[in-house]
Amino acid sequence: MSLIDKIPAMSDSEVDSLLANARRLAETGDGRQQTAAAELLPTLESESAQRASARAEAAAAKRAATPRRKKVVAAPVVEAAE
Repeated sequence: MSLIDKIPAMSDSEVDSLLANARRLAETGDGRQQTAAAELLPTLESESAQRASARAEAAAAKRAATPRRKKVVAAPVVEAAE
């Protein structure tokens, strides 16, 4: 099983970490590391973007489902005239 096949089973933080490492190795790694990173980057970037979109949609749905609290406005204090 290749690393690309394992990506869907990884947690969000694992995907983000692997993506950061692949980006770093694509820039500063040796030839073998740059080749491996170049193979992984499109899949990792796609997976990361899909997960970010799913998190944003879930957060929006949660906000929409949560009833808004009504603001309580204090009544003005009226001083009794003597």
